[in-house]
Amino acid sequence: MRVESPYVRMLKDRIDLRQIPFTDRGSRLLLYRNNSNFSIRLAERWFKHSGNLASYRNRPPLVEELRFVDENGYRLNFELVSYPHCLNLKTEIGQFTISFHDPETLIIHLPEGRSGLRFQAHMDLGSVDRRGGVLQTIGNIRRNLAYTTNAKILENKIEVQEDHSLNIRLDYEAKTETPLLFNITPRLGFNRHIPNQQDSLEQSALRWHDWFSQAPEVNSSFQEQYYFAWWVMRAGLISPRYYTTREAMTPSKFYYLGVWQWDAYFHAIAYRHVDIDLAQNQLRILLDHQSENGMIPDAVHDEGIVTHLDFPVEADVTKPPLVAWAAWKLHQTKPDLEFLNEIYEPLVNWNNWWFEKNDLDHNGLCEYQHPFSSGLDDSPLWDQGMPVESPDLNSYLCMQQDYLAKIANEIGKKLEANIWAQRAENVAKLMLQSMWDEQAGLFWAKKDGKPINVITPFNLFPLISGRMPAKINQRLVQHLMNEKEFWSPYPIPSVAMDDPKFDPDQMWRGPTWINVNYLLIEGLNQTGYTSQARELRRRTLEMICSLPDIYEYYHPLTGAQPSKAAPIFGWSSAILIDLTIQATQEGLDKPK
Repeated sequence: MRVESPYVRMLKDRIDLRQIPFTDRGSRLLLYRNNSNFSIRLAERWFKHSGNLASYRNRPPLVEELRFVDENGYRLNFELVSYPHCLNLKTEIGQFTISFHDPETLIIHLPEGRSGLRFQAHMDLGSVDRRGGVLQTIGNIRRNLAYTTNAKILENKIEVQEDHSLNIRLDYEAKTETPLLFNITPRLGFNRHIPNQQDSLEQSALRWHDWFSQAPEVNSSFQEQYYFAWWVMRAGLISPRYYTTREAMTPSKFYYLGVWQWDAYFHAIAYRHVDIDLAQNQLRILLDHQSENGMIPDAVHDEGIVTHLDFPVEADVTKPPLVAWAAWKLHQTKPDLEFLNEIYEPLVNWNNWWFEKNDLDHNGLCEYQHPFSSGLDDSPLWDQGMPVESPDLNSYLCMQQDYLAKIANEIGKKLEANIWAQRAENVAKLMLQSMWDEQAGLFWAKKDGKPINVITPFNLFPLISGRMPAKINQRLVQHLMNEKEFWSPYPIPSVAMDDPKFDPDQMWRGPTWINVNYLLIEGLNQTGYTSQARELRRRTLEMICSLPDIYEYYHPLTGAQPSKAAPIFGWSSAILIDLTIQATQEGLDKPK
């Protein structure tokens, strides 16, 4: 097919099939490459089968050793050209093209003549028929696979291997416009209806083109990584299923499978630029599972929700309270009083839960009782144990109540708006009284009333509340811009560089996280430090644009990907999008 879309052409060969899989909106299928072979993984947890929330990362692919062969059964090597909508495999006998016909169905366009397909399936039962075959799993997890073609079948065998997997051999003679359908589904029924392959391919390209074309235009020097970020934001969506009540974005479609609460806030901020309903649904899916006591779960996945963990401590687990903040950003982009009315009471209950269940010493400030509730899973702030009264949490709560005031005022609840604003001011005053250290110029997190003497950007987070005195903001910004502490070549490190616990490769113990930068950029702007905010935005964009993929976090000294940082990462992509739009609107170009 001739590729007409400029957006699709721009992303030629960005999908490498090694770290970046071929996938599509709503699909649970992830196609990877290993030399001349392919594998298909499923973006599904299977917790009820394994009993381990993260076991999907180590589960073998459902389909592996998938390869094309010539008429003599020899493996065909190929030159791969990838686009968002298709993969072109150029071989010595012609071109194979792989695309998505629908979220559960790959369609393979076969070259004319004799060739074949080989693959291994980790499934239990299989049978062949005159158009292909059907494979099934049995037990707790039922998945079905059907391969179907209207080519002339020459050989079609399914053999059971020693490990009980199934080995499939299919040889055929194809004519022009002869595809092969590959349908993987949890449903009882299959898709075995072979469509017109050219129409299917063009529709796939059109869906991607339409998605990219909705995005606001940005300066040309931003475009390649900007549209790749939009690829991540579409490819990372999973279809509704069971507890996943709405189409929702995953943090990273293979590494973090499900919907995490604070990731969803940042995802929504990007989606508001192209589809306000999709943006709102990133918040609704969390509120769908709000507990009666007001708590919102840490995460939602197909088989359930995460609200309590027994590691590394046993406690209820949630995420930072930023829903009202995100909802207000959506409303600013496209005002929707009905949405604000819909979510107001759930947000009130959410705020009440924090103060009723997490102000353990009744001093008006809240504690994290589980490290994962902070989102900063392995930060040294938690090394002394839990609970911890932390400045970042109480800054979020201050913000949450300020945004509840904005929402209440917008929907006509003037008295409640005044109450929320006063509560926000009270939290700010209590942080100053209890956490501020005039000599250090920092807000300390506390364990059992004693300061935790590790310096992180979260010691500076009262800056983002917008309610600190100007002199204190100045002290906080001095720390932020200090080249020995936080102003690294690729800021902002998650632990100060001169702190003994700084480790630039270990998650929240040193690497730069894009969402932290985003919140600090916003805090700098609203406190009058606009030039510093612009410089932090410039360096953030430079860092994300310097690598071919978009990662979970970055090395603060080199800008490289730390070894454990997840690829095709959602909130980093979402924030790149929003910062790029900001920079374009201000007439700025990509930094050199």
